[in-house]
Amino acid sequence: MNFPEDLKYTREHEWVRINGNIATIGITEFAQSELGDIVYVEVETIGDEVMKDDVFGTVEAVKTTSDLFMPISGKILELNPKIDEKGGNDPTLVNSDPYGDGWIVKAEVKDPAQLNELMDAASYRSLIGK
Repeated sequence: MNFPEDLKYTREHEWVRINGNIATIGITEFAQSELGDIVYVEVETIGDEVMKDDVFGTVEAVKTTSDLFMPISGKILELNPKIDEKGGNDPTLVNSDPYGDGWIVKAEVKDPAQLNELMDAASYRSLIGK
């Protein structure tokens, strides 16, 4: 299982990649493997300020639906057009490439200090027992 060292992780299995003041957010390889085949991603918070730990969307798999939790406070700027039903309509990218083309949203970081509260790859591996 892959745990990129350049990412930060949450206990709810989201990951964050920072580029300046923009956070790219997705779910971890572990999370997608536990959920199974992703069939739909819903994010109705585009343009909204979402606080850390609040729900910003859902991921629907064949067997279940799971909430997506905001790892840091910020404004949701965009949903990945490749997984959006209005764009590429390929939510399976969350399964096949969770840290690449399967990212879910981009957000403008409100409080960069919150990144220090997130886990590094080693801590996340320890959390899930890998």
